[in-house]
Amino acid sequence: MPTAVNKRDSIVSSALTLFAERGFDATTIPMIATSAGVGAGTIYRYFENKEELGNTIFQEYVKTFTETLEDEFPFDESIRNQFHHIFKSMVRFTSKHNQALYFIRTHSHAHFLTEESHVSFQGLLNLLRSLFDSGKEKKKIKALPTSALIAIVYGAFLEVQRLVQIGELELKAKLLAEIEESMWDAVRLNA
Repeated sequence: MPTAVNKRDSIVSSALTLFAERGFDATTIPMIATSAGVGAGTIYRYFENKEELGNTIFQEYVKTFTETLEDEFPFDESIRNQFHHIFKSMVRFTSKHNQALYFIRTHSHAHFLTEESHVSFQGLLNLLRSLFDSGKEKKKIKALPTSALIAIVYGAFLEVQRLVQIGELELKAKLLAEIEESMWDAVRLNA
């Protein structure tokens, strides 16, 4: 007999898959219940409504993504090494949580997100903001608006992952290194 933790995990996993595949608005509680192998009423024991479930998933995976980027961050190393850490961490998160990255990407400005979800997402972006601001101060990063630098790197990374997801790209070590170098070239200050 499944435990409460297993049921909750099954609900979260099924909802994440459906939200990533169909979108939040096109996914219903009965669809999630069927996919999770539970009754719709069981979902309501854990989550007040679909919006709370969506926010829970968003916050949990943004937290995991943020922790992945922060883990062993090389604060005392060069901006280039810090950029390498961020890139490798984004790859590591995506390899474990591909659907979560897609869900975060497609729902980061969704109508159902609470203030807490928005704050958690800003925390994730603040890691990138901090790296770029520090790099600009040290004259290692182009003096573009930080939001533009984030869009160049994070946006490109999301698009690469989309191409992987649809089977257009296969990320081998050499290609990953070349993509990282291209992203770095796009933001570094040519000195």
